Amino acid sequence: MDWHAIFVRELIIAMVLNATTQAIQIGAYAARYAGVTTGRIATAISLFSLFVTASRLASLFLVPSLGVLADRTAALALAAHESSVPPAIAARFDLQMRLIVAAGSVGIAIGALLMPLFLVLFTRGIRSFERHGSIPRGLVRLFDPRVLVELVRAANPPPLRVLLMFPLSAVPRKLLVFNTILMGVYAIGVVAAYYASILVLDSRTTATGLSGLVNGIGTVAFSLFVDPTSAYIVDQTVRGERPQNDVRAMIFWLIVTAFVGTVLAQLILFPAAEYIATAAHWFNHRGHL
Repeated sequence: MDWHAIFVRELIIAMVLNATTQAIQIGAYAARYAGVTTGRIATAISLFSLFVTASRLASLFLVPSLGVLADRTAALALAAHESSVPPAIAARFDLQMRLIVAAGSVGIAIGALLMPLFLVLFTRGIRSFERHGSIPRGLVRLFDPRVLVELVRAANPPPLRVLLMFPLSAVPRKLLVFNTILMGVYAIGVVAAYYASILVLDSRTTATGLSGLVNGIGTVAFSLFVDPTSAYIVDQTVRGERPQNDVRAMIFWLIVTAFVGTVLAQLILFPAAEYIATAAHWFNHRGHL
């Protein structure tokens, strides 16, 4: 196998960006616990949204790299006057897409290890916002040497014995099931669309625009089950109906299921790509049926 042809610049960029995006999304979980400990739930939600927005902006830079990889693969087939991508080239592209998804799993693991740092970051961010009344000014404070030293100290991964403090019974099963589904489909939504573009060369532009056919499932799971349930657990904790450790347990198991979801995403990557490819072909040719 020609590893130089596989690990091209665009693949490395896509892997780094996907890992970074997933790490930021996992770090955003700390906002809920910071809101509980500080009693500033609304401010914590605002900072949570800021982190999620930042991760989505990072994902925008992922798309061009995916596009280049897909275009080069399709161009090889078109240059040879083939109606489909040759198996050897398709297998190489398949591996590249799977490596990008796997990088997301690595990013989740990194975000989990840095959770103490994110917690300090959100806690200080909430307090800084209260003092200055401005998110930009609060962000500037992060470059204070004393704050940087505190963040570095907080970057140490938690000891393994801490994992025993997060009982599974504290978290509703449906929350974990739907979070697994959510993370699984989000992990491959855009990737599957570009994968589909090499499966239907005559409809490849249509295919790249249909990632919503997969991501829509995740959006429904998030809006109906994941976000309301997790928010309700936080509200119960603030009212004193649950111990604070339940929120920590929820965050821990959300991270675990997020990781499991991205790993299981490898199993549905190709079926999702075929699903999008079929839809793209239908949209592109339905006028001729």
